[in-house]
Amino acid sequence: IALILFLGWRFFRPINIFIVSEAFERPILTDKLPSLFKTLSAEECGACHRAVYNDWKTTIHSEAWTDPYFQVDWRFEHSQQICKNCHIPLDRQQEHLVLGFRDKDKWDPILAPNPDFDATLQHEGVTCAVCHFRDGVILGTSGTTAAPHPVKKMDNPNQVCVHCHVVSGDRWDTFFRFPPCGTVVEIQRTQATHEDDSASSSLSGEVVVDKLADINCIDCHMPLVKQTTSDGKIKKVRRHLWRGGHNPEMVKSGLEIRLEQTPSMAEGKRRVILTLTNVGAAHYIPTGTPDRHLSVDLHLLDLNGKRVKESQHILKRTIMWRPFIIDLWDTRLPPGEPRNYSLEIPDKDGPYTVEAIVRYHLLDEKRRKRIGYENKEPIAYEVFRKRLFVI
Repeated sequence: IALILFLGWRFFRPINIFIVSEAFERPILTDKLPSLFKTLSAEECGACHRAVYNDWKTTIHSEAWTDPYFQVDWRFEHSQQICKNCHIPLDRQQEHLVLGFRDKDKWDPILAPNPDFDATLQHEGVTCAVCHFRDGVILGTSGTTAAPHPVKKMDNPNQVCVHCHVVSGDRWDTFFRFPPCGTVVEIQRTQATHEDDSASSSLSGEVVVDKLADINCIDCHMPLVKQTTSDGKIKKVRRHLWRGGHNPEMVKSGLEIRLEQTPSMAEGKRRVILTLTNVGAAHYIPTGTPDRHLSVDLHLLDLNGKRVKESQHILKRTIMWRPFIIDLWDTRLPPGEPRNYSLEIPDKDGPYTVEAIVRYHLLDEKRRKRIGYENKEPIAYEVFRKRLFVI
């Protein structure tokens, strides 16, 4: 009876989606503001760092707070304060100060009005200072002394990414140990799998990250380019683009897709295989929120273009949310491993054409309807489409 009551309670009062670690239980403090800065706005930084500013304006980071899907989803999930600490991480971006917590899990903060709240800065989302401002100094990659503000060299630039993209912590009833954007954990899991076959049995949520310096987010998401300085010298700088699932070209660059006819093991039949391989990402494709997924559609068409046979496959992470949060299965593409989908066609039939379509979905349609999100932009796009005449 006690077990039944406990499970029933968990259905109506589910556990939180992730454990709030010390790393982001509160917003980033900006009280030690250098006299050079007035608001910490990206536009202020852009006065000197114009190219970086122009890059940032094109990113989803700049829309981390204003993105319409996030706003609808956040309100649907009861406008949790903890979400702000990644979407608007600076203390002066938030209307309230976090004085403490009423609960051990730190999901029920004690709030007070914030006298330094800046509504304009709030709308910048993940702005420059989120990554580059700590303890009254600007974090940079060179530690230059020529800047008009104090600069401290970063120990490892990837550690900035980790602040929002991974969470640590452990509880007996939580088997999903990272937030929806916990990409870093997936990188650690795939590295461990290649080094130790026994690691492959571990689910993606059950890996603890302990080698943050080994994770190389910036090489892919902040590509190096050459730039001419004011004194005529050429130096290499990183673009502040962070392209990912919202950018079709970035997704396409991570995938190798082939459609080809191969010999069939079945007598009297022909076989067409579509092969997908993750060749460009150190993490799964797709990554991020579990709503993201790939769909693979294979259509067998007759001479008139009519579909006579079809199949669909979904590549996604499937999670049970209640009464416990558990990773059930994961059919996404890990790095380097090909995934095959085939159609068998009788020799006596035809001629036929096989059409293959691969789409990237930013949001599950059921989830879209459930939260009431009326999207103005498509929530899915094609990354591959090809037809093959079957000989």
